[in-house]
Order: sequence, then structure tokens, then C-alpha cells
Amino acid sequence: MAVAESGEAAADVAVAVRGLTKAFGAVRALDDVSIDVRRGELLSLLGSSGCGKTTLLRIIGGFESPTAGEVRIGGRDVLGDPPYRRRTNMVFQHLALFPHLSVAQNIAFGLEMKKLPREVVERKVRDVLALVQLSGYESRGIDMLSGGQKQRVAIARAIVNDPEVLLLDEPLGALDLQLRLAMHDELRRIHRETGSTWIFVTHDQGEAITLSDRIAVMSEGRIRQLGTPQEIYERPVDRFVARFVGHANFIEGRCESLRGENLCRVAGSGWTLDGRCDGNLRAGDDVLAVLRHEKVRVGVPIDGAHSGVVREATYLGPSVRLAIALDSGPTIVAERPSTEVSGLPRVGERAGVTWDPQHLIVVK
Repeated sequence: MAVAESGEAAADVAVAVRGLTKAFGAVRALDDVSIDVRRGELLSLLGSSGCGKTTLLRIIGGFESPTAGEVRIGGRDVLGDPPYRRRTNMVFQHLALFPHLSVAQNIAFGLEMKKLPREVVERKVRDVLALVQLSGYESRGIDMLSGGQKQRVAIARAIVNDPEVLLLDEPLGALDLQLRLAMHDELRRIHRETGSTWIFVTHDQGEAITLSDRIAVMSEGRIRQLGTPQEIYERPVDRFVARFVGHANFIEGRCESLRGENLCRVAGSGWTLDGRCDGNLRAGDDVLAVLRHEKVRVGVPIDGAHSGVVREATYLGPSVRLAIALDSGPTIVAERPSTEVSGLPRVGERAGVTWDPQHLIVVK
């Protein structure tokens, strides 16, 4: 069973999932998943299409029923409850705003379904519009709004009902890059000011790293790793997570020897590299050495260090990416700030590369 953070104190847990399985015929969209979502955190479910992240979100929200397992929200078993009886609200990728209603009417819709007094509805709508920075837009039609403004209306409509847990299913997927980046700041601000628990589904690794307090990386219906963005990026637990999150040099090799509890010497055909491992490796294991591009330092060749010839140089704006074919075999890609460009070797020139062994991660 994939258990994540099962030792959390009950008072600190907003959503507790245990042994959740969802089968569609012979296909298991979720395979015995367990996870605790902490109260007040923004947790991202990160993975490619078909990994099970949206199925997990929909089961928490009551839009799907599991084949087996348990879901508790605020300590209460909710699997028998329809969506409207759960303290959750969902923001869908396609927003599902009512085009024939104004901004205020869209936001007020759920409150009016609860038969709340008009003055209460108006106050709540006014307050949430201020929160999402859309005060003065009450009477505008939905078709008069930009993509980012529509996104904020959808979030306002969801949080105006004071959900215990807000569920967001790739809500930024339809926005262009610049607007999506701007919305990251908006979402973090809104989450911080509401103090509520958010579960955010995305396939965008950069988005997950930017937004999240913690990330659950999913594949084939299971959680492969759960941790902070820094833990996921700096200390991936296996090949899948290492390859899925961030850009890196991936070098296949063999664990030649162990040096202490967490250092491993990786060997290939005519080369060796030293890196950090988790203590579960044994000499002779086939391994993958992972070295993030920005961790590689580039300079003049130094005796006893790795060196080679620059084969490619790509200007990326904030940085420059160099591909250096080492004399010993593998090609190492380094990404350096563009402020260093004048001191970097050019294509065809020789270069030395170095890195801290703690930055080269060795996984099975």
C-alpha cells in the first residue's frame, strides 16, 4: 500500500485517504493509495495524463466512487456523501461559468441555492471579489472578461462557500504561458489569505514546484514520492521521479563501490563519477546518476578533473546551456547564468566541468 504521512496528528489532517483503489474493468486508475493532506496546505498531485491524479481528486470531491478504500474529510467518513454534502468545492479546467449570468450572479449561485438572506449573499460576494481583486466587476458579463479574470471568478465562486477543502483540476491549463505565470502569484496570495486546504492537480512540474507546499508525484495509479518541492527536486527517490521532475543529465552506470553511508562511485565504460545515494544501494547494482544542469560548473580544464569539448551552446535568455562531450565518455549538459557568458568556452573549445558530489544523485 502506498502510504504517505500516515503518522500525522488527526487534528492536523484535513483529508485522509486510505487504501484507495479505483478500477475501470481490468485497468486500475488508482492502486491502493493512501495519503494525508495537512490542514491549510497547498498539495499538488503531479503526473502525466492517465496517472490517476484527477481520479483521486474526483473521489475526494464525491464525483467518482472508489472500488475500495476510505476517504475522511475533517475526520468524517464521506464516501457515502454526494458532493453537495461534503465541505469541498471544485474548480474545473474548463471553469463551467454561466455565460448568461453576471460576475456577481455566478459567484452568488451556490449561496442562493442555500437560501441565505440576500444581505448575507451580497456581503460574501463583495468580500470575495475584493479577495480576488475584482471589485467593481460585479455587473460585467462573463464574455467581457479576460482569461485570467474568468479564472478568478471561478475561484471566487468556489471559495465563497467556505469549503474546508478546495479541489482544483488543472485550472490554468487553458491559459497562455505569461498569464499562467501571473496566476501563480495570484493563487499563492489567495491561498495564503484564505488559510484553507487546497488540492491542486497539474501535469506541469514547474507549476507544482512554484505553487505547492508539498507535491505528490503520481504514476500508474500510485504515489511515487511525496515531499516538499525542494525534496522532490533535490532528492528524487527513484528513476521515474528523477526523470519526470526538472531537467538533468541522466547517466546509466553501475554502483562500483560505496563510500560511507550515502556516497556511491558510479562506473561506466572508462569513467567513474561520485554521487549521493540513499543507503539502499549495493555494489554491483545498475543505477542512474542524476545531475541537474545548473549544478554543473564550467571552466578551464584542470588536471584530474573531468574535461572535454563543447559541442553545443544555446542562449536561453536568463542562462546559457552548454553540451560538453567528456573525454571519458558521457556528454554533460551545464546551464550557467547568462551573466557568465563572456567567460564561458565556445563551441569547439575545451572545457573542464566540476560539481559537488552531493549534487549528483544516484538512484536504482
